[in-house]
Amino acid sequence: MEIAVTPFFPFQFVRVAVNTTIMLSQAQTVIALRMMGMAGFWSVTPAENTRMVQEKLRAGLQAGMAVQHAMLTGKTPVEVAEAALRPVARVTASNSRRLMKRGPTLPS
Repeated sequence: MEIAVTPFFPFQFVRVAVNTTIMLSQAQTVIALRMMGMAGFWSVTPAENTRMVQEKLRAGLQAGMAVQHAMLTGKTPVEVAEAALRPVARVTASNSRRLMKRGPTLPS
C-alpha cells in the first residue's frame, strides 16, 4: 500500500502568515472601533454588542466545520489552515468595512 505524499513548499506558509496578519490587523481595527462606539466616540448601532458575540460563535463554528471537512478530505496542512482562517477573515473584513463607513460621533 502506497501513501501519497504531497510535495512540501515552505513558501505556502508565507501566504497563510500574510493572510493571518491581514486578518489580525482588521480585527484590531474592529476592536478599536467597537470600543470607541461603547465610549460614544464612534457611531455604532445599538445592537452592535449583541452582534459582536453572535458573529464570533457563527465564525468559530464555520471555521471548525471547514477544518473538519478539509482534514477528512485529505487536504494539506496549509489548506487546513487556510480553511480555518477563511470564515474568520471574511467576517473580520466585513466588520472593518462596515464600521469604518459609520464614522465618528461628533459632539453636539
